Amino acid sequence: MTNGINAALLCVAAACSASAWGATYPSRAPIAEYMMANPAEEIALARSAAPPSISADAEILVLGPTGYTTAVKGKNGFVCLVERAWDAEFVNPVFWNPHNRGPDCLNPAAARSVLPHMLERTRWALEGLSIAEMRKRTEAEVAAKTYVLPEPGAMAYMLSKQQYLSDDVHAWHPHLMFFLAASDADMGANLPGSPMIHPYPPAPDPVTTYLVAVRTWSDGTDAMMK
Repeated sequence: MTNGINAALLCVAAACSASAWGATYPSRAPIAEYMMANPAEEIALARSAAPPSISADAEILVLGPTGYTTAVKGKNGFVCLVERAWDAEFVNPVFWNPHNRGPDCLNPAAARSVLPHMLERTRWALEGLSIAEMRKRTEAEVAAKTYVLPEPGAMAYMLSKQQYLSDDVHAWHPHLMFFLAASDADMGANLPGSPMIHPYPPAPDPVTTYLVAVRTWSDGTDAMMK
């Protein structure tokens, strides 16, 4: 991922160009534009990331002016939240899009090893750091070997019908995300007939988010994939 989110999940193929996403967002919008109307709405949207059998007992995070906080304590080790666009790759043109909402539910391994980067990225964004400054900090963490790599089995669910992943492709497909320090060749990503997708290069992060589209939304309805 560069931090997963989300939003990092926006492209349906590795060859997507910036023009495919419509307008780009060169800088952060006012913080208020990234907030949802109320915590109850954000909790419901976060839960929609995964089937109720998972999300009903998950910890739920909501975004505030200084970062995410726990709104509902969990029981099963999963953590659900609504990602914003700054969880995308640094090169992704939607990075500052204030409309993006990516319901995401991380399994326990991802909650321990991937979520901290997402929370850190969010704090940086809300503090007003530029993409260049975030890249520099990330590169410093990687160089210092303090950048935590994903645990084995780290993955997440993004199965919400209500996802808004770009101004052009509001809801892509329900999909699973796998967080790995691996190469596309190792994963068979972006090859003809392969369901494994890697939308954007992860640099400078040493972790890649791989996507696998599935047929069913979190409410059990058919996604009618084409």
